[in-house]
Amino acid sequence: MQLPRVVSVIVGTRNRPDTLRDALASIRAIEGPDLTFEILVGDNGTTPETERVVAEFGGIYGKTDVYGCPAARNVAMQKISGEFVAFLDDDDVWTRDNIRPQIALLDANPHFAAAFGQILITNQSLEPIEPAWPTEWPADNNIYLKMLSGYFPQVGGTVVRGDIARECGLMDESLIGDSDWDWQLRFVRDHQVGFVPVVAVKCRARPPGSFDVLQAKRAQYTRKIFFRHARETLTRWSSPAAVAKSYYRSIEGYYYYFTDAAIDRSENSDRPSARKAFLCAFKLNPFRLISSVIRPSALRRAFRLTFLPWAGHGALKQDKSGA
Repeated sequence: MQLPRVVSVIVGTRNRPDTLRDALASIRAIEGPDLTFEILVGDNGTTPETERVVAEFGGIYGKTDVYGCPAARNVAMQKISGEFVAFLDDDDVWTRDNIRPQIALLDANPHFAAAFGQILITNQSLEPIEPAWPTEWPADNNIYLKMLSGYFPQVGGTVVRGDIARECGLMDESLIGDSDWDWQLRFVRDHQVGFVPVVAVKCRARPPGSFDVLQAKRAQYTRKIFFRHARETLTRWSSPAAVAKSYYRSIEGYYYYFTDAAIDRSENSDRPSARKAFLCAFKLNPFRLISSVIRPSALRRAFRLTFLPWAGHGALKQDKSGA
């Protein structure tokens, strides 16, 4: 009789016992005779209930007082013993289709270090609000440059070989944001990885405007991570212009977050918040923002509503129609 495959699952948590319970339940829900999970939970919160929730699901609990997601994950990662390693955030859930397809792909391709799955962005009730992503894989399998050009594989859909995970070591605790992206870039840089077009994890989106400060900080860490890896592998790009293009793509998601926020808040007459959103977008990509506000568009309309509220109604109407 074949023994079940063992997957060490890393879960970092902080003061969210209710969503943590959902997360751990989604892990246990896909166990079977062929597959078992070693649930490793790292906690840097202050809620006593967290340890009890972990015990409910037969998990191994670890505690740290160091702030940040990488610190919580690192407590758990020090205890990895499985053939494979997977991850789940404490406010997300796995689907029943997760893990087995990635393992099957790794079995069929021994040279692959890891396999990525798709993610599904949902509301707080886990109802989809966007299509599953990503929908395609680079034809040349050059995922390293794709990741440095704006592709952030959600770690909840990743399955890594245990020996590769141990080789990569722990996450960088100085990176409060995107430490998992940095960690995945380490093995993608030197190893091939695969992709399965299967929805692996449902990720709860935060309410719009609820984490402006966090997004602004994360953008700084994204820059740091980009240049950390780009400096080491400059020869992989065809030209300096290609490096610049990859850089702007890596921060594009933050830019759109703040321009969308500026439009929404200007329409709701929240000029102070709209000004802050415009400033954050300008810091991220000044040339693109200027280009957008000098031509008829929803963003120019938002700019006028925010900074030039006395602008004529006709001009605002023209901007809206040109969006």
